[in-house]
Amino acid sequence: MRIMIVDDEIDIQPLFNQKFRSELKNGKVELVYCFSAEEALEHLKTVGSTEFVLILSDINMPGMNGIELLKVLKEKYSHLKVFMITAYDDEEKYQKAVKYGADNYLTKPLDFEKLKEDLNINI
Repeated sequence: MRIMIVDDEIDIQPLFNQKFRSELKNGKVELVYCFSAEEALEHLKTVGSTEFVLILSDINMPGMNGIELLKVLKEKYSHLKVFMITAYDDEEKYQKAVKYGADNYLTKPLDFEKLKEDLNINI
């Protein structure tokens, strides 16, 4: 299962690698990191969207934010599941995420066990 994580905070990489350590080691998951919405779209254009099962995207990022990215993803790559992540429980952003087709809406700090459950990863 190949998952793209889009977040401008570089320190999320070691966190996700640690939380998915067993799944990475067993080959159940492959994580690809993009540190901006623009980088994510370029990566999908270059590598192809069929390589991914899920995009996990932060909402608050400089440049194109996660809601704008979600809108583009659902227009161009409607087959992709997109989970939105935010540090702020904001009803307006939640409503926009739902409006643009987010498959899930998660708040930080992430509950990784719940995330794995949502992804149907057997631990």
